[in-house]
Amino acid sequence: MTPILIGLAGGTSSGKTSFAQAIVKQIGAGNAVLLSQDAYYVDPSHLPFEERAKINYDHPDSYETSLLIEHLDHLKAGQSVPQFVYDYVEHARVDTGELIQPTPVILLEGIMVLAVKQLRERFDIKLFIDTDADVRLLRRLSRDIRDRGRTLESVTRQYLESVRPMHLEFTDPSKRYADLVIPEGAHNNVALDLVVARIQELLNN
Repeated sequence: MTPILIGLAGGTSSGKTSFAQAIVKQIGAGNAVLLSQDAYYVDPSHLPFEERAKINYDHPDSYETSLLIEHLDHLKAGQSVPQFVYDYVEHARVDTGELIQPTPVILLEGIMVLAVKQLRERFDIKLFIDTDADVRLLRRLSRDIRDRGRTLESVTRQYLESVRPMHLEFTDPSKRYADLVIPEGAHNNVALDLVVARIQELLNN
């Protein structure tokens, strides 16, 4: 069968990953694979660290979308693809040396997955996780300081200079392309049940 491709968009720290993981848990890990758009940032490792840190990572051009599309198409065709992760501390894309295997359900989460036409036209289900800006900012502050070694000042500056403006220009308007806009993310059990039921219906058909 042709895999079902699901796109989950939303602002930074909106709960995209948590909602996607909840879907995977409901339908079974062996039936789904979760990809992150962040793993497909254009690799800036050839640049000095200071230059990497200045890149606007919240603009659609910061992603190597052609490679991401190529990998999605391979997975839909039943072919495995290399697994990448992004090192947020070093600002570098890392090939883990492992492969992502095709599964009946493929989920892609990221802030720009619905903002890019070539991506969204591939999705069978398009979701947008809609979380209040103040909640998202507090979550991002906590995550970046705790997990990525950032300072309060650097996180705040990045949020004001690029994260918020790019969200307003690209991410938030992309919710009009969503089949379902979901407030509260993974805490929205009603939305989760609806999405899982739709996926199971597509799998059964």
